Amino acid sequence: MPLDGFGVCVFPVLSAMRNESGFTKDTARFKDELDIMKFICKDFWTTVFKKQIDNLRTNHQGIYVLQDNKFRLLTQMSAGKQYLEHAPKYLAFTCGLIRGGLSNLGIKSIVTAEVSSMPACKFQVMIQKM
Repeated sequence: MPLDGFGVCVFPVLSAMRNESGFTKDTARFKDELDIMKFICKDFWTTVFKKQIDNLRTNHQGIYVLQDNKFRLLTQMSAGKQYLEHAPKYLAFTCGLIRGGLSNLGIKSIVTAEVSSMPACKFQVMIQKM
């Protein structure tokens, strides 16, 4: 199974473990997809990575960019460019986590990631309209 697929499978387990504390219990509180993305950037990201996303941008047409300036899975790697080509391997699982989280909340998406300077990275989320 590819790493992003594994990430998609992990989210339901995470949400089941966290359900008692309201992690995804009260999904009716989301009024639109922007609210759901804010949830992913704050509550979800804090639960998984112990910090919030540093920046969330949107074009208000179904594309969101989540920026993490010190992504935990990349901070242990050197800031040198020699590791830059290997960075996407470390982001595939997280792309799957985001996709799985959104899917669990009723949103189908495509999630990609890019790294231009370590340990910062960006995740692009394209919402698939049904």
